[in-house]
Amino acid sequence: MTDASPAPRWPGSVALVLASSTGGVGQHVRSITRGLTEAGASVLVCGPAATEEQFDFTAAGARFTPVEIPASPTPGDARAVTALRRALTDTPVDVVHAHGLRAGLVAALARPAAPLVVTWHNAVLAGGLRGAVSRLVERVVARSVRVALGASADLVDRAAALGAADARLAPVAAPALPAPRRRRTAVRAEFAAADQQLILSVGRLHPQKRYDVLIDAAARWRNRTPAPLVVIAGSGPAYLPLAARISAARAPVTLVGHRTDVADLLGAADLAVVTSDWEARQLFAQEALRAGVPLVATDVGGLPDLVGDAAVLVPPGDVDAVDAAVRDLLDDPVRRADLGRRGLARAATWPTEADTVAALAGLYAELTPQLSTGNR
Repeated sequence: MTDASPAPRWPGSVALVLASSTGGVGQHVRSITRGLTEAGASVLVCGPAATEEQFDFTAAGARFTPVEIPASPTPGDARAVTALRRALTDTPVDVVHAHGLRAGLVAALARPAAPLVVTWHNAVLAGGLRGAVSRLVERVVARSVRVALGASADLVDRAAALGAADARLAPVAAPALPAPRRRRTAVRAEFAAADQQLILSVGRLHPQKRYDVLIDAAARWRNRTPAPLVVIAGSGPAYLPLAARISAARAPVTLVGHRTDVADLLGAADLAVVTSDWEARQLFAQEALRAGVPLVATDVGGLPDLVGDAAVLVPPGDVDAVDAAVRDLLDDPVRRADLGRRGLARAATWPTEADTVAALAGLYAELTPQLSTGNR
């Protein structure tokens, strides 16, 4: 959707709650913070202090209260529940909207007086004890919310199956990237890739992203002339094992850490790759198609609905499939150009940030009829 109406004005107050985040969830919360504030809402963001340092919610118009919710369950969760309950007492709100299961659990245990909305951003993939605990968390959250929002259709179905009384689709729009600030040649020179094809992937360095598959495929490309260079931008707990794997495989892969110049990187890339075991509406996949960069992605979660026929889809965890798809595209500039055009056309059909904010403002208004009647 390229043309979006301004978000309907909603004069209420909302607490947006998030756990530790260095990527998509934090970007999404900042995006809707800005949009809701512009739509007349009062926004309180509650989350780890590190998220405020990275995403600067206050600059987007919010008040910020630190509530330390780590990415994984810990005994400290009780302190997070107490801190959130205190924040909501100090600053009463009309709606509480938590993002992700970790934040959703803390918000549910805090038992806010206001209606609770939780957005499911990720599926539970872990097995063993950790997976069992996560599935229990899913059930608790699903049965505690007034409305469960899923970033993809499979997440909506999951929330409904777990007992959510009201489960709805709420696609997460990627915040628009700024225009590239550096020339393509300058970015490629940074990686000494003047004569090489450049393959880009962006995301948190986490096992779910399956960068091990991309590294193993890239190791097969080092005998191409010239060998393409794979650049992976992002930070996270898998950095050291991935660096060791790159070294052992002698793969032409460079880990460049967290970057704020993704637009520049996309402007220099010949191909984008997503190898995740699961994604909803992955932000980098959206950014790649919006930039007209051909994309190879895994056929999982919400990605097929997101990209349609504008990307090459491969099975998850399949090194051979990634290898073959990338080789075919590197050798076929006509097909790469066609995918780039298809990506731009597909991206024009997606909900925008403004559409996302308008949908949320409409939902909050539905949950707070007293605001429209004046009976607060």
